[in-house]
Formats: sequence, structure tokens, C-alpha cells
Amino acid sequence: MSPSAPAPVDTRRPAAGPPATGLDRFFRISERGSSLPREIRGGLATFFAMAYIIVLNPIILGSATDKFGHHLQGGQLVTATVVTAAFTTLLMGVIGNVPIALAAGLGVNSVVALQLAPKMSWPDAMGMVVLAGLAIMLLVATGLRERVMSAVPLGLRKGIAIGIGLFILLVGLVDSGFVSRVPDAAHTTVPVQLGTDGHLHGWPVLVFVLGTLLTLGLVIRKVPGAILISIVAMTALALIVDATANVPAAGWGLTVPRWPGNPVSTPDFGLLGHFSLFGGFHDVGVLTGILFVFTVLLSCFFDAMGTILGVSDEAGLLDRKGDLPGMSRVLMVDGIATAAGGLSSSSANTCFAESTAGAGEGARTGLASIVTGLMFVLALFLTPLATMVPAQAATPALIAVGFLILAGSIREIDWSDHTIAVPAFLTMVMMPFTYSITNGIGIGFIAFCVLRAFAGRWREVPVALYAVSAVFAFYYLMPALGLV
Repeated sequence: MSPSAPAPVDTRRPAAGPPATGLDRFFRISERGSSLPREIRGGLATFFAMAYIIVLNPIILGSATDKFGHHLQGGQLVTATVVTAAFTTLLMGVIGNVPIALAAGLGVNSVVALQLAPKMSWPDAMGMVVLAGLAIMLLVATGLRERVMSAVPLGLRKGIAIGIGLFILLVGLVDSGFVSRVPDAAHTTVPVQLGTDGHLHGWPVLVFVLGTLLTLGLVIRKVPGAILISIVAMTALALIVDATANVPAAGWGLTVPRWPGNPVSTPDFGLLGHFSLFGGFHDVGVLTGILFVFTVLLSCFFDAMGTILGVSDEAGLLDRKGDLPGMSRVLMVDGIATAAGGLSSSSANTCFAESTAGAGEGARTGLASIVTGLMFVLALFLTPLATMVPAQAATPALIAVGFLILAGSIREIDWSDHTIAVPAFLTMVMMPFTYSITNGIGIGFIAFCVLRAFAGRWREVPVALYAVSAVFAFYYLMPALGLV
């Protein structure tokens, strides 16, 4: 199935020459002003920026128990995480033809581990995830999901893109250890602090700082492969530092940059297919079960929406109206990814904001996703090598890309129209401040509808946005109504 939607015009790229090969024609590489080396670099940059999920997702799911006290086995979770990420990312490359990678979604995996599993068995919880994915696919097939996205005004879309940029910037700062959460024992309202105790110290943070400066310097000089060069260089530096400076393993976080004794691992496919589609309703009842499915659906639906718009904007794939040609295919793959995460017991998979690292490297087509997907395939057997890149070497890419997204979008918001400027502002700040893409979108949508109504311009708001805002309002009121 060859992507057939016409490529949008991007004035930021040089005019493309005629396609030279079948690969070029299939992915429209030259047509989008890209090249094979750029797509490969972009795919590699995205993989290294999100490879932490191979370690983090098994930790989140494996640390929880279901209603019956059962744990998911760590090795099986690693295999499930990698297999599903590889499958869905390759699918996005072939069908969606966009440089967007997918893996187990952060946030929704916590919902599965901390809200669903304690109320039912693990197979029942994963069945809820499958149902959410099927519901998303139904919304895509009926055109409702794309209609919602098309109803979002351009200024609010730019706010979503900027929010994504600020969100991934904060993710980079937190994952690198440059900022950290202030512990509850401190009894302060200040949520984060510099370093681990208000000061920067330790070799890992120095690696991050040097990596950030190197990345930004290379980007400013327009060096091809800037992000990937920085990741490779800082990984090499981290290996040297760890071998010579006696850095404690905890200082690096999840991924310690040490050459593994045995780089080859044997995958364990034991969790694949272990789900029960409707078993959870027997445990919690029909209404609570529907609400659980709704919670997973809402998170996946709008997290993906924000990420798709943010990455596509950074890659210059949006048309003059701010729409992505071929959006329905991209959304369908995302729905399949949600269901696939339940089928494999890796939790719902969704589009990763770290894909902006690849877009920042120059990726413009699904070939970059193919490269990222193949790297996940290799990681299935070489997980020790794939997880050797520390966060301090990969996260500088997120800092640079966060800036590039903000710089490219902030001027396109009409700041003189407060009915769009205020919702855009709330959207972009609530994403990092609540650590949730979905919350930023929901608050922005509600504010847009309310402010337009106050200004007497309620007829200018699409019906779809009123409906979605009502859904968000209900979602936020669920705890007060005693529904969760």
C-alpha cells in the first residue's frame, strides 16, 4: 500500500529533484525535500531519544501487582515492549509515511498499572486497553477523530505544537537529572529544583550540559547530522567517564553507560496474546469498566493528536491550513498501536513526542520510521547494547528540538485575539506544568469554547470542539462525581 496523499509545500526546504529510485518514489523522499542519509540519521536519532522506554516501561508495569498479587515478569515485559514498538513504528512508516515512532505510552502505562490492574487480573486490564484501541479505530473509520482534529483552529494547533516542545524540553531536563522533583519531606510548594539538591554536581550532569552545548552549537552551524553526532559523541564520553571516574550506577539513572558483558539477549515472548477482552467487566462492573476504557481512550486519543501535530509541524508536513495530508492513515495506525499494546501486554502504544528528534535531524518521511522500527527489531536481540546510551547523552536532542519547535510556531499565533491567544497560552504551559499532553489540550479546548462564548462569538466554534470540551469537562469532574 503506497501512501498516495500529495505532499504539502514547505518553503523551508529547497526544491526537490525528481525521484531516483523506487524507494524514493514510495516514500516521496525527494518530493519532500529530504534525502536517504537524512532519513537514516533522523530514524537513528529518534530511536536513541526514546530507547529509554525499553527499560522504563518494564519498570513501571513490573513494579505493580494485579488484584490477585501477580507481577509481570521483567524479561517478558522487555520483549513485549520492544516487539510492539517495532511492529507499530514499522507500520507507521509503511502506511502513514511520516517520521513518527510509537511505543508504550508514558502516563497511560501508569493508568494500567495503578488504576486498572489493582481492580482485576493483568489479562483483564490488557483487555481494557485492546477495547480502547478498537474504539479509537472505530472513531477513525467513521471520520470522527479526523473531524475533531480538523476543527481545531490554527492558532490553537500552534499552541499544541509549542506545548509539545516545552513538554519534551522538561522531559529532557528531568530525565537527565538537570532538574529533579523536590521530595515531599521538604514540605515546600516548589515542585522542582536544580540538580538533586538545588545544585549541579556529578559527572552525568556534566555530560548532559556538554551534550546540550554541543547539540545547540552544531544546530546553529547547520551541521548535517547534528543531533546524531552529539548523541554518539556524548555516549562515547559517558563510557569513558563511567570507566574512569567511579560514578555510582544510580548517578546515571535508568541506563548506565557500560559495555555489556554479553550484548546478545534472548527474547521471551511469554506475554504476547495474554489478554481477556471482557473479563474486566466481571470484576468491576459495566459502568466502571466503561469508564476505565474511556480513561485509556481519552489519554491515547489526545496525546497522539498533540504529538502528530507537533512532529508534523516540525517536519514541515502540514499544509497551509495546518492539516496533515493522509491524516486518516496516521490516526488508524495509532489506533492499531493502542490495541497492539494490549495484545502484547506492554500497555497502550502511542506516538512518541521524541520523534521530534528525528524531525529536527531532517527526517520528513516514513523511511525514518522504518529505520527506527528496525533498530527496535535489533534491540529485541541486542537489548543490552540498545540500552547502553544514557539519558544524559540522548536528552540534549530534546532541548534543542524544544527550542526549534517554539521558535518556528510562536509567531504564527494571533496574540491580538485573546480568544485564541489565551487558550493557546494555557495549552502550551499546562502540558509541561501538568506533565501531560492530554491535560494541556483539554484545558485549552475548554478555555477556547468559554472565551469565544463570552466574546459573543460562540457561533465561530465548531460543534466538534463543543462536544470534545464537554467530554473533557466530564473527565475532570469524574472524581468529584464519585466515578473514579
